[in-house]
Amino acid sequence: MWSPDEIASLCYSHFNKLPKRGKPEAGREWTLLAAVILLTDSSEQDTVHKQVVSLGTGTKCIGQSAMSMKGDVLNDSHAEVIARRGCVRYLTEQLFRAVSGQSSDVFCPGSEEGKWTVKPGVSFLFFTSQTPCGDASIFPMTGIQAQPCEPVKSIQSEQSERRGLKRHAESDLEESDSHSSHRKSGDTDEHELITENKESNPLNAVLHCQPEEEKDIHRTGAKCVPAGPADPLQPGLLYHSVGVLRLKPGRGERTLSLSCSDKLARWGVLGFQGALLSHYLQEPLYFRAVVVGKCSYSRQAMQRALKTRCSDVRDLPPGFSVHDPDILQSGLEFPHNHTHTEAKHTHTQGRISPCGAAISWCAVSQQPLDVTANGYKQGVTKKALGTSQARSLISKVELFRSFLKLVAATEDSRLPESLRGKDLKTYWDYKQAAGAYQQAWTQLRLQAFPLWPRGPPELMLFS
Repeated sequence: MWSPDEIASLCYSHFNKLPKRGKPEAGREWTLLAAVILLTDSSEQDTVHKQVVSLGTGTKCIGQSAMSMKGDVLNDSHAEVIARRGCVRYLTEQLFRAVSGQSSDVFCPGSEEGKWTVKPGVSFLFFTSQTPCGDASIFPMTGIQAQPCEPVKSIQSEQSERRGLKRHAESDLEESDSHSSHRKSGDTDEHELITENKESNPLNAVLHCQPEEEKDIHRTGAKCVPAGPADPLQPGLLYHSVGVLRLKPGRGERTLSLSCSDKLARWGVLGFQGALLSHYLQEPLYFRAVVVGKCSYSRQAMQRALKTRCSDVRDLPPGFSVHDPDILQSGLEFPHNHTHTEAKHTHTQGRISPCGAAISWCAVSQQPLDVTANGYKQGVTKKALGTSQARSLISKVELFRSFLKLVAATEDSRLPESLRGKDLKTYWDYKQAAGAYQQAWTQLRLQAFPLWPRGPPELMLFS
């Protein structure tokens, strides 16, 4: 019905059709791509219609000090997160159409009052051109794959690591994470034995492999969360722990953004629709499959990062489950990754660096394209910072305002039960009122991710 190569080709083709704005400069800049694809099965014609409904590029995060209490700054601009936020924007418009009596490509009325469900035959895929940063990108190297970090001769401190053990993309701009995009491609069939540290998390473990076959591992720039176990930073295979939560690096400052591996694992239990849209949905939305482009890749590491860490979660509210998406890899490589950029680079172009812009495109009726840099719309002047002109259309406050328009468009008699008769004002209020979603999140934290950092509530009190 569809193949990983078809999905990759569809996403790359869609990217090529977008305007030049926000795209990397050929031979000098590289970026990563992610997308959400809507699949519509036609049982009558035995075909599947494939449509990109959200696409994102980007490699950057902002530090904690740059976060805004107005919800008007994008904290995390990694491609996977941009694509998912664009999808939320798309789903909000689809729900708006449904409650307004218009046709929706996605939703039909559910059996519960005020709730909507996905139409029969409709499902979603997630595509990423590179192995997600964090736990999924930690696996043994094989053959002649190049390790951009110098060999480690002894246990290293955080200070010595900062002095010279980072991959060149991270040392160019530290907030760009280690998607391993410049390494040689191919699946890794590693033989991985995990030693358990039962005092913390059963998956807080160190990789052990046969040294004569595999002498090093692919590394991630994402750091272990505070208060949890740290990376051993020992030579080669013992450099990283696996199965642990990680924060994305920032420009000389820690961020509060969890790795893309961690976020994908979370979406696999809570759904990718988020807390706000869960008010309107009879059950969460899960990705049918996760497809990765041609890159350094380990299915075992993907399985561990996205599935195994949450596999024992129990006592979830009705409708929620530990989802088990297919994990697949395409043989097609993204033409704007580090490898291709390096091949086209000339000495007159200066050093290769990650593209500073992030692109969001989604299948909405108005302003589908949104290009940002440093969390704000690209090209915005300092004078405009803090105004609506500077805000990304997928920032928290803009998505919240779109949600409030959805609520306003819903007849009182058709409002979801969770929104009736309550004095809800702030973004925080509406998120907390999504009772089933919050119950599921509590169980996921307690059973799988007890060290998941809690964001400061004051960052969500805007209205």
